[in-house]
Amino acid sequence: MRAAIASLAALLLAAAPPPPADGLTIAWEGLRSQKGRILICVTRNAKHFPNCSDDPEKRHYDVAATAGILPVGRLASGDYAIAIIHDENGNGKLDTFMGIPREGVGFSRNAPIRFGPPGFRAASVPVADMPQRQTIRVKYFL
Repeated sequence: MRAAIASLAALLLAAAPPPPADGLTIAWEGLRSQKGRILICVTRNAKHFPNCSDDPEKRHYDVAATAGILPVGRLASGDYAIAIIHDENGNGKLDTFMGIPREGVGFSRNAPIRFGPPGFRAASVPVADMPQRQTIRVKYFL
């Protein structure tokens, strides 16, 4: 009987999902191709969202489109917003046609994109000392 219980416990532990990563983890889905790079901007400054290039406290990442996930790690507690660009041609920027993105874009909380990017408040997520995962759906308009 004890052997059966021990076997069952071992099986349940092996089947359990791995513990969540420490801090913030960003995942993306819905890419139309695996070409190019994913450009990610993480900021807690509303003035610098969604383009956080001038934010001195930004976290900026450039990873292969095939990765699908990025463990950012611990951040100071606060509200953060995330912007993602699927830079399919690898030129390091969002290509547009008459102001409409030609490449995929996405935002934390999957904030809706209407006549421009969402505001910081619509995309912000609270980050504290516990693990946080944001799965962002990348959208294409052209």
